[in-house]
Amino acid sequence: MSDAVHTHTQGEVTVVTLSRPDVRNAVDSATAHALHAAFVAFEADASARVAVFHGAHGHFCAGWDLQYGARMAAQGQGGVLADLDFSAADAQPLGPMGPSRLHLSKPVIAAVSGAAVAGGMELALWCDLRVMEEDAYFGVYCRRFGVPLIDGGTVRLPRLVGMGHAMDLILTGRKVEAPEALAMGLANRVVPRGEGLEAALALARQLAGFPQKTMNADRASAHAQWDLPLAEALHQEWERGKHCIADGLQGAGRFAAGEGRHGKF
Repeated sequence: MSDAVHTHTQGEVTVVTLSRPDVRNAVDSATAHALHAAFVAFEADASARVAVFHGAHGHFCAGWDLQYGARMAAQGQGGVLADLDFSAADAQPLGPMGPSRLHLSKPVIAAVSGAAVAGGMELALWCDLRVMEEDAYFGVYCRRFGVPLIDGGTVRLPRLVGMGHAMDLILTGRKVEAPEALAMGLANRVVPRGEGLEAALALARQLAGFPQKTMNADRASAHAQWDLPLAEALHQEWERGKHCIADGLQGAGRFAAGEGRHGKF
């Protein structure tokens, strides 16, 4: 694995750290492969329930490494992304930023500090939840240089915040700071500077403590419903959920015995 990507576990939580401080954690080809491998390994680890993805040294990710791209172009390697073409049927497709085309069965939480821009914003969108520090920011900064969104940004952003907000951000490339990101649903939590990782870890531990089969079935159903007519979406929800009813009945028994009353977790 690249020296720019580090993985460690805290109980049932896997922490994936991106560390290229000289370029604000921008991603080159080796780093993309390493990030992809880290999340493939997380998916395969039966003991890992939730992942937290963060950037070291004060920034989440400044996108694809344009300096690297310029060097490749100067060396006549303008086709550096040619090997990233893929089929929708591929089981573990590699994206230019690494894991952005993977469909995982378990949640990933982004701990966003500093810059999460261009492809870095797309990596954050790939995650299920985004915990954002108060001075962090998003933005389609690649708009200035003609670099396209090819790591899911044009798909996930409209689904997350609606077409109106998405078009504003995609077309203008403007900076989106934490209060606005929270208001439009781009961020799920905003925390003080320097507390993003710990807040994301606390949230991950909460998710890891829930009955996993049911939570992940509901997560999968929410992802699967987008392109289905209502009747089919309801049916696939039932097909995923019916296998978890026994767990729910056990939970009902715990509730009847006094656990978790009045919304207590």
